[in-house]
Amino acid sequence: MLNTAIIMGRICNDIEVKKTPSGVSVCRFAVAVDRSYKQGEERQTDFIDVLAWRGTADFVGKYFSKGQMIAVQGSIHTGSYENDGIKR
Repeated sequence: MLNTAIIMGRICNDIEVKKTPSGVSVCRFAVAVDRSYKQGEERQTDFIDVLAWRGTADFVGKYFSKGQMIAVQGSIHTGSYENDGIKR
């Protein structure tokens, strides 16, 4: 099986690197990725959440900021949670 994703776009928010209780670096940010379009069509953008760990989180937090272009390679993970009895 293969689960690889490569995205390129602009960082949507300020990047804040946090530490887990065990001291592991982690940061979460969103990337705005423009979809391809045909002439005369309205442009559409997807906002993709990215989660970076350890050295990658430290690197992104040090060298990148909101509005900059970034290319990200990783895998896609899905999940769900319940908030006030509503599954999301």
